[in-house]
Amino acid sequence: MTVEIRRGTARFVDREAGRRTQHAFSFGAHYDPQRLELGPMVCHDDHLLGAGRGFETHRHSDLLIVSWVVEGALVHTGSAAGEVTLGPGSVAVLSAGSDGVDHAEHAASSGPCRFVQVWLRPGEESEVLVQPGDYQHATPDVVPDTAQPLAQPRLDAVLWLVRLSGDPAVAVELPTAPLVHAYVATGALLRSSLAEPLATGDAFVMTDEPAHTVSAGVPTDLLVWTFHDGPAPVFLHRTGAAGHWTTHPGGGRDLDAERATAASAADDRPPLGDLRL
Repeated sequence: MTVEIRRGTARFVDREAGRRTQHAFSFGAHYDPQRLELGPMVCHDDHLLGAGRGFETHRHSDLLIVSWVVEGALVHTGSAAGEVTLGPGSVAVLSAGSDGVDHAEHAASSGPCRFVQVWLRPGEESEVLVQPGDYQHATPDVVPDTAQPLAQPRLDAVLWLVRLSGDPAVAVELPTAPLVHAYVATGALLRSSLAEPLATGDAFVMTDEPAHTVSAGVPTDLLVWTFHDGPAPVFLHRTGAAGHWTTHPGGGRDLDAERATAASAADDRPPLGDLRL
């Protein structure tokens, strides 16, 4: 049972014209044998792009790529979905199967963009819940002072948003799992039983920990990944013709039936498509 603080100031930093990237794990010329991966997570980057700047067309394979837009607008173009513009508070999952996909990412010309991007190893085919080549995205309604599931690219990996309103009297319980990565995307956490205060760019890594609560004196967004030993205990299930999504226990899931149902409703499914939580 451990809680480790990983400070944003210790991240590897790359700077190019119109772009700054802070890497949590070894990347390119930056190598640290203690920072290679965390469960299936092999990349956790915080990108800041100038207006119209970004990453030209490049190729990925055998990865699940999850992006959360913090500020500005991110324009994604590629073989998976054509051109899509993601505003603040948008989540997207790109599934690059073994055949690979090409894509590009740029800030809109209207101004700079900051986004957090995570790469996960896909694992076995049966563990992947986003079909290879798919690009799924949504801008969820957020309820402050709750832990809200955003995406589940793998059966055993869930991304949550914990949005704290900034009332220091309100404490929110973090999701639990054998392995948890909680990243302060904006704002700051108050001193608590966990540790000294955390600022934007800092993270907790928790291994086999019980539930912990956090609080903040300013509006704060935490991006929390939970990595489970088997199927995650929650998922999103579509109900009704309008495509509303509700959280249900995840035990005893029939994934083949879920995928078949989603495929048959392809013309009437919500923006997240087959993305399940």
